[in-house]
Amino acid sequence: MLRSVAVVALDNVAAFELGVLAEVFGTDRTADGFPGYRFHVCTDDGRPVRSRSGFLVTPQADLAPVEDADLVAVPAHAEGAAIPEPVLAALRRAADRGAWVLSVCSGAFVLGEAGLLDGRDCTTHWRHVDELQRRFPAARVRCNSLYVQDGRLLTSAGTAAGIDACLHLVRQEHGSAAATRLARRMVVPPHRDGGQSQYIEAPIPKAPEAPTLEPVLEWLMGHLDRAVTVDELAARAGMAPRTFARRFRAETGTTPHDWLTNQRVLVARRLLEETRLTVESVADQAGFGDAAALRHHFTRRVGTTPHAYRTTFRERAEA
Repeated sequence: MLRSVAVVALDNVAAFELGVLAEVFGTDRTADGFPGYRFHVCTDDGRPVRSRSGFLVTPQADLAPVEDADLVAVPAHAEGAAIPEPVLAALRRAADRGAWVLSVCSGAFVLGEAGLLDGRDCTTHWRHVDELQRRFPAARVRCNSLYVQDGRLLTSAGTAAGIDACLHLVRQEHGSAAATRLARRMVVPPHRDGGQSQYIEAPIPKAPEAPTLEPVLEWLMGHLDRAVTVDELAARAGMAPRTFARRFRAETGTTPHDWLTNQRVLVARRLLEETRLTVESVADQAGFGDAAALRHHFTRRVGTTPHAYRTTFRERAEA
C-alpha cells in the first residue's frame, strides 16, 4: 500500500510539475476519507533549489526519506543540467527494493541517467522524445503516450499528463473509486488512458454546421452495457461513418473502439472492486457481452485477469 512519497527536486525544477505531485500526494485530505501520505520534498543536500520561474523551493529534507519511500517521484527539470551522483544512486536503490519510481515530463532524463530506463517502456514530453531515445538508446521510448507504466516504473509526458499518471497510480494502489473522487475534487478528468495521444487536433467549434460529439459521448456513457457500432454512433451524430471516425479522433485523441473499451474496463474495475458480482455478470454490465471478452480486454489494459485483480484489490484494501 502506498503510504510515503519522496519527491526529488533538482535545480531549475518546474513549478507546475512539482505542484502536481504536491497536490495529489502532499495535500492532507484524510478528514474527507482520502488516503494520507507521508510527503517530503527532498534535495541532494537539503538546501533550497531554484525553480524555473525564479523563486526558491525550500525542501523538507535531504535524500534520507528516499531510502524508505513507497513512491519516489522526479518532476521536470532542466534537461541538460548535471545530476548529483547521490541522487542517481538513491533512485537506483529505490528501484532495486521495489518502490514505485515516477517521472513527470523531463524528469525521465534523470531516470535515464540512473539507468532505470534501459530495456523499459517509457515516455516524456513529445518535444523531448527524440532526445530521450538518442541519449538512452536501450530505452523503449513511446513517442506519443500520456504516460507509460512498465512494472513499478511510471513515466509521463508534460504538464497535465503528470496528473493523469498520478491518478493512474492512485487507481492502482487505492482503487477506481478513490481515484475518481480525487479527480472530482481536483476538477480534472477522472481517467485518460496512458496510450491516448499527447496532442490532439484543435477542438471542433460548437456551431450548427460543426457540432461537437459531446452529446454522443454523454449518450455512450449512459449505455456502456449496449453493443454499439460506429455506424450507429455516426447516425446518432448525423454524420457519415468515416467523417464520424475522423471527428471522434480529433476530439478525443483516440478511436471510438479504444475509447469505448477503455470506458468499459473502468466500469469493470469499479464493479470488481465494489461488488460481489460474478465475472460473467461484470462482463454483461460493463458491455463486454461475456467473460472471455472481458478477460481479453481487461488483461491487455490492466495487466492482470479480472479474478486476480479482485483478489489483489481486496487483499490490499484489507491490509
